[in-house]
Amino acid sequence: MKIVCVEPLGISELQFKELQKKFETMGHSLDYYMDRNEEEEALTKRMKDSDIAIISNIKLTANVLKECAKLKMLSVAFTGLDHIDLAYCKEHNIEVRNAAGYSTTAVSELAVGLMIDVMRKITELDGATRDSKGRGTFLGRELRGKTVGIIGTGAIGLATMRLLKAFGCNLLAYSRSQKDEALSMGATYCTLEELMTKSDIVSVHVPLNGETHHLVSNEMLGLMKPTAILINTARGNVVDLDALAMALKEKKIAGAATDVYEKEPPLAKEHPLLSAPNMVAVPHIGYATREAFDIRADIVFNNVIDFINRQ
Repeated sequence: MKIVCVEPLGISELQFKELQKKFETMGHSLDYYMDRNEEEEALTKRMKDSDIAIISNIKLTANVLKECAKLKMLSVAFTGLDHIDLAYCKEHNIEVRNAAGYSTTAVSELAVGLMIDVMRKITELDGATRDSKGRGTFLGRELRGKTVGIIGTGAIGLATMRLLKAFGCNLLAYSRSQKDEALSMGATYCTLEELMTKSDIVSVHVPLNGETHHLVSNEMLGLMKPTAILINTARGNVVDLDALAMALKEKKIAGAATDVYEKEPPLAKEHPLLSAPNMVAVPHIGYATREAFDIRADIVFNNVIDFINRQ
């Protein structure tokens, strides 16, 4: 089979060459590209002759897929699949496998890091220090004793809970199903309305789908305490970002941080969140650690090998 990795995946050319040799001994070929190109024309050129394609979070539409007549499998180096035209894949018997779990630790650590950043204004005060300013009268807030509402108690939500438990936080949870591990950590499951009302910090950890689009709506944001903060390391459109920007500007909540948006950064300069006060914005880095990328590569290529072995 012809395997094509359309982007570098954060691993070195030497690692790709070692993988090439491994697949050659199995009777298959591996081509790879050491640059990332999201243009449909370039993706089509790279993928059109492949039996198996490897891609991360680049948007993959039917326009590209229909040009890949030989394609049998997509190994997606990402947890979410909302950027893939899954309906087309299902209709044309293209198996799609994700890289579940590779970034659980990375994302949960970023979520907690963003909480501390917002509450201690680390990013803002770094700028002040570089501008020859001092602390002034600023007082930060501690995580210890705060009530944190976790929206979604999947793997990343639970990992975030474990970290917060160590900080001495009280835990609320909203999810489709209750998890024994969350309960064992003392988390209390409740309605979304109750979570938004009672939490000092709300942290979002659900996938994006029809049910979760704008789950954190203007109405839900309106239930939050004026001293509360919102953290989103899940998917941008789980939160109504226009409503979030307005809530910050009108001081209805104390602060927010997000790693995700309606689209992949770079963002337009006029994006409403970029002018919102008490807002920490980072360019989708939750999954991007050296450790996570090494785990991801193992999962992605093991998924390919598993598919080959089942043929």
